Amino acid sequence: MTERLYRYEVDTDPTALEPGPMIVAFDGFFDAGMAQRLLVDHLLEASEPTVVASFDVDALIDYRSRRPVITFDANRYTDYSDPALVLYHLTDRDGQSYYVLTGPEPDYRWEAVVAAVITIMDEVGISLAVHAHGIPMAVPHTRPVGMTVHGSDERLIGEHKPVFGTVQVPASLAALLELRLGETDRDAVGFSLHVPHYLAQSTFHDAALTGLNAIVDCTGLNLPNDALAEAAREGRLQIEREVQENDEVREAVEALERQYDVHLRGLERPSLLAGEGESLPSADELGADFEDFLRTVDETDNP
Repeated sequence: MTERLYRYEVDTDPTALEPGPMIVAFDGFFDAGMAQRLLVDHLLEASEPTVVASFDVDALIDYRSRRPVITFDANRYTDYSDPALVLYHLTDRDGQSYYVLTGPEPDYRWEAVVAAVITIMDEVGISLAVHAHGIPMAVPHTRPVGMTVHGSDERLIGEHKPVFGTVQVPASLAALLELRLGETDRDAVGFSLHVPHYLAQSTFHDAALTGLNAIVDCTGLNLPNDALAEAAREGRLQIEREVQENDEVREAVEALERQYDVHLRGLERPSLLAGEGESLPSADELGADFEDFLRTVDETDNP
């Protein structure tokens, strides 16, 4: 059954491909700050990717729930943006092979897709699957981007301390893949990047850059970062300009900074959201203060 879900390109012999880690990036699940999308787009634009395998999206996607775009020009249809779930082969700056599996998160047959991905990993020699995406947190953009690290083995997590206890959250295909890889004694690690909740709907390049650095640390890959670092720098300047022009926004950011700094002084507390004898606004209250700010950012991003 798994063989029917994907095919290799006609000029691709999976046994001849060099082994390497695989970055997993399915579109569709919430990605605060577009951290995952920015990261993957950066890698594909900075390299010379080649498609080695593709999945049968017709068997996996509900087109009516998220319709693809088709171009109509005057009196005829001229172009169709068909969805594609593909595995790319790339090389880092040292010539080391790695892979990127990206495309729309399937609506159907998650277990079958996971089985197919594991089969591809075994055929190609992919020993590690890594995933990074943004999650909204009540943290300020003026502090280092934090992350929640999770994986199939403790050695992949290293010294990162958990932020959450036991919680139930909406599932994603990337999370299911990580779980199933762990159950079969394969390596998978994920980085949930803490994006300021008031920037969740914007592009936050700092989170993407943090995700890139985390992937470098766990894989040993020498990945290009210059363009992403410059975009992050420009993004920080733009955000800071917007904050300084709005007194309410600036006060809300300062409150988040105090909350963040309190957390650093009491690392025994399990959550960044915990207080320490100080009355701070809730995430909802802070979110309301940022409505004008988000509107301004959206107008700047979409002139």
